[in-house]
Formats: sequence, structure tokens, C-alpha cells
Amino acid sequence: MERNMSMTKVVMPEQDPNVRNKNFTEVALGYTKEMAMEEAARCLNCKHKPCMDGCPVNVPIPGFIEKVAEGDFEAAYEIITSENALPAICGRVCPQENQCEGKCVRGIKGEPVAIGRLERFVADYHMANATPATSDIEKNGKKVAVVGSGPAGITCAGELIKKGYDVTVFEALHKAGGVLSYGIPEFRLPKDLVAKEIETVEKLGVKIETNVIVGRSVTIDELMEDGYEAVFVGSGAGLPRFLNIPGENLLGVYSANEFLTRVNLMKAYKFPEMPTPVKVGKKVAVVGAGNVAMDAARTAKRLGAEEVYIVYRRSEEELPARAEEVHHAKEEGIIFKLLNNPCAIHGEDGWVTGMEVIKQELGEPDASGRRSPQPVEGSNYIIDVDTVIIAIGQSPNPLIRQTTPGLEVQRWGGIIVEEDTMKTSKDGVYAGGDTVTGAATVILAMGAGKKAAKAIDEYLAAK
Repeated sequence: MERNMSMTKVVMPEQDPNVRNKNFTEVALGYTKEMAMEEAARCLNCKHKPCMDGCPVNVPIPGFIEKVAEGDFEAAYEIITSENALPAICGRVCPQENQCEGKCVRGIKGEPVAIGRLERFVADYHMANATPATSDIEKNGKKVAVVGSGPAGITCAGELIKKGYDVTVFEALHKAGGVLSYGIPEFRLPKDLVAKEIETVEKLGVKIETNVIVGRSVTIDELMEDGYEAVFVGSGAGLPRFLNIPGENLLGVYSANEFLTRVNLMKAYKFPEMPTPVKVGKKVAVVGAGNVAMDAARTAKRLGAEEVYIVYRRSEEELPARAEEVHHAKEEGIIFKLLNNPCAIHGEDGWVTGMEVIKQELGEPDASGRRSPQPVEGSNYIIDVDTVIIAIGQSPNPLIRQTTPGLEVQRWGGIIVEEDTMKTSKDGVYAGGDTVTGAATVILAMGAGKKAAKAIDEYLAAK
């Protein structure tokens, strides 16, 4: 096979920014077969495989790319799914630039191989063309419960079902998928695609029970009394953080969690066809600059806001969101107000009318290595807005730690686990994903789910 020595990636087709910022269909349109094979030919198939070092779930990246280059897309899919149960999702939302692509040799003198785009292509091609595989797994008679159907829980469940366990996933909401369903917008991750990925795991034999709030409907101790020999907690970080500034209780102020859940899971963007209104004014301020903030800002624009601001206390260099998300937001007309920190939200008759901010300048780096912002005396001014969305992070819901005696947690609420096994302080209970780390990436949560499944298998085999 002839290598493609182009210094740049094959360009991903996308909707025009001024069209897509008014609809909820997917921004990136995906590679064709020819584009995928052309891009795959850029891979050098390095002997030491540095890209794999950057993958939290150890996908054999050069192996699957080689198959794409040959046009054997089903073989490529088999290679990916030997380690990754959710390739269509990971191909869309993984921060590849900091992981596999960040270590690609082709990225030293040019652009890295478009590993994420190729993974997405392979998964989409399989969904469109393959006949569903039938499951024939020999059962071992042991039951495991999984709390939460997000990426950590679904991955753990998928790994355990393949090892012969009876696995039941308990999901608090009415739809499976966790953050994949309620947190990431349709234009970035189509919900029918999430449903198909979860269906693949269900076809292996995983049972999913929705509307079960572990800690309220049933406790972890009660699950173990019911015959579950191990429990994996992958309940995510669904408790929003707030600014604790005056005016935060005014009408027109949302947490990003509530705003995105209403729009994504409850399809508020189809109002009045769907009875879930979200009031978005003409001018919207989103506080924060992570991926969730970008999602909220881009969603508000699609709901009809004329001006949408990202308000962030640090500079462009410190933006925590993926470069691609920032780029897409700017293309869609999102206005970045950097080095500004909110200090009050103003209102009239109970509704938001503006947000007072104070300008910042960067001082010395903080504990995370980012330069710490300092307020500029007397620089306060008001941004004229009628909707404010707070997107400054989430914490784990306290319900499980409050109802599970013997479960040790961090001061901020994250469950404490052994790093190598994801084992908690409570015998037979394991945990992983955002409920351990705080809000992080889909692929890191999946890596934790895989690690926990391996440890649970070893634990139950030794019993």
C-alpha cells in the first residue's frame, strides 16, 4: 500500500456555520469511504505505536487504521471493539488532540493522523451496513449490579457480560446513556446513535432498568442482599456548581446541567411539539469555558439567541474546552468575553436584566499550572443579558455516599478508590468515572469501567 505523505489531514466535511447555528443536526458530516482510505494511508504503522499510549482504553490504533486503508472496514470495526464498546461516540467526543493524536508521529512536522475521524467512520459504516451479531455467552451464574448507564457504567457492564456475568444496570433517569443522552447536544452527538450503541450492549444480554434512583429506590446494601455479588458505581457528576453571587436565584438563570438536560433529553428545542419549554432571551451569557460551556452557548444560539457570550476569567491560552469546540463556537458567532469574572446578576421584576463583571489580569500560575486571575480594581461593568447559564463544573450527587455506610469519599464528594482496581473502601463495591474524578472525559470514564470490570472478575473468581 502506498503511504499518503500529506502534511495535513483529509478535511472533514461540515455544515456551513451560518446554517448549522440554526439547526440541531450534526455539525461534522463524516468521511466518505474514499476520504477514510486516503486519510488512513497517512498512518506510518510505527513499530512502537505511540498513539496507543495516549488511548485510555488501549485500542490497537495502527491495526484498525491499516484495515481502513485496505478498505476492510468490518475488520477495522472488530479491532476497535475488541477494546472499545462505544466507537461511534468516542470518535465524536474524545479529546483526541490530547490523547492518541497528541502522540502521533505525523504530528511532529505536520498534522497527526485523524484517528478520531477514522474511528467514527468505521463505527458509522458498521452501523449502516453490518448485520447484528448474535450473542452466545456461557453464563457463570453470578450477578453484578451497575449504577448508572453513562460511559463508565455501560463499559463496565459490557465487559462483565462478555465474561459470563448476569449484569443489571440501574439508571435514575427515564432514558439510558447518562451524560451521553442528557449532556452532549444533538448537533455534536446524535441521540439515535447513542441509543444504537447502548442497544449493542443490551443485545449481549445486559439488562437496563430505568427510573431507579440508587440511594432512594434501593440502596447498595439492599442490592447486595438481593444476590448481587458486586456493585459498580458509575453514577457520574450530576450536581451543578454555582457562583454564589447576588442574583443567582433570578428567573432566567440556569445551571448548564438543567439547561442541556431539558434541551437534549427532553427535546425542548422541539417546543411546542414537545412540552418542555426553555426560555432563551435575545442576549445570553454562559459563565465558564469548558466543553459544557461551549455546548450550552452553541445550543442557546440554535434556540434563537441573537448574541451569546462566553464569560471566562482567564485568557484564550487557558481555555479548558477542546480546540475544535472553541473553533466551532467562534465560527457560529459566539462572542468570547475573556478575562472577565461575574460578581453579580442584576434583575427587574424577578427576571435577569444584566450581569455585572469585573475585569481580570493574570498573575502567577495556580496549583493546576494555569495563571491565576486577579481582579482589576474599579473595572466593573454590566453586560446587558436576559439569560445566564452557569457552566463552571459539576460534583457527584451525594445520595449514594449518604446511603452507603462504609463508603469513603473525598471532602468534595468523589468516591475514594484504589487506582489499579477501582475498588472502594466497601467490600464488593467498585466505582469509576466522574463520581470518582469529578467531571472529566467520556473515554477516561470508559477506561475506569474497563479496569473495574477486570478487578470485579478477579474478585468474584477468587470467592
